[in-house]
Amino acid sequence: MSTEVKLADDRLDYSLEDLLASGDFAEPLIAGGVRCHGGFDADGVYGSPRVLHRKPAIQAWQRALQAQGHELLEISSDLMPPQYPSVDQAVLLCRNGVREPVVRALTIISVVEGFGAIIRDVKMPDLESIVVEPFHGTALAHLAGGLFEAHARDEAGWGDEGGHKQMWEAARDLAFESPEIPDDVLMRIMGGPGGRGRPRKRGFPQIDETFERMVGLMSNVLIVELFAEEVFRWGKAVLANPEISAEPEQASAMVGYIESDENPHVEYLRTALSEVAARNLRTSDGAILSGREVVHGTLHSMLRQITRQRPEEQRAQVRENMAKLFTQAENPSALREEFESLEQPWSPPPHTGFEPQLPDSG
Repeated sequence: MSTEVKLADDRLDYSLEDLLASGDFAEPLIAGGVRCHGGFDADGVYGSPRVLHRKPAIQAWQRALQAQGHELLEISSDLMPPQYPSVDQAVLLCRNGVREPVVRALTIISVVEGFGAIIRDVKMPDLESIVVEPFHGTALAHLAGGLFEAHARDEAGWGDEGGHKQMWEAARDLAFESPEIPDDVLMRIMGGPGGRGRPRKRGFPQIDETFERMVGLMSNVLIVELFAEEVFRWGKAVLANPEISAEPEQASAMVGYIESDENPHVEYLRTALSEVAARNLRTSDGAILSGREVVHGTLHSMLRQITRQRPEEQRAQVRENMAKLFTQAENPSALREEFESLEQPWSPPPHTGFEPQLPDSG
């Protein structure tokens, strides 16, 4: 049975059960001894979980939005920072017996995937009192009715079924034969530059705070999901290298399965945010504010921050213990010199594509 329903109509309303349905698989996906979500058809082709109705639903909501004359949000791939260390640097380190930075990076990715389950706990605002125009039959109307829950299950698993967290762990363990995991990974994540709580300055204090928080979280997750494209490219290239990977085909294929699962996440988030941008919002004092101003303003602020801070933070975290790690190599100074020669400078583009519109001077 197909894991995706091919619908000829444009049905716009779906139940929770619809959006969580996966269909049948000929063979399950077993990763690291754990039964994970998704599975394989009779031809051995991997199928993602919970897309039987979810994927056609998202496509229908997108068509409906565009038929009304509105555009879907597009975040330029030029804004995507490169992964650090680069593929060439990661392979060089592993080839010289310095695997810790790569093992650490893969472990961090798996832990962060597990954190993705928090999206099911998003506090939902009273959309009816905030959104001016009707929004029934939209992705926005289905966030609490299955889309957030499906996303959470994809990332962290559900019940006895593993998700992306377990799949990344399996990819790491296949490639590096169950390596020793740095015992400070979680502490580093929680205590890093972005891990400590900071006073949050509201960008749009005139609207309902719960609504603003929801839009902010969705925008942040959308950016993370889009930028994960670079993580997948890096992961597949590193783990597929037979010089350093014990199971190059299986390990890189596992990353590919995760990558295919992420498409519905990107698409429902950008659809729902596009739907907000196409509508007007009631402020707390009864005035009207353009949803476009809120969504574009939020994305602009986040993209400027992430594209400037993330590369620096990632590089600093990787290089923190490099001097000590280089001593594990046969020729530490030669390894350091070659590693440095593979540095790839990157600067974020000057524009995000979501800059605030200036008032018409005419």
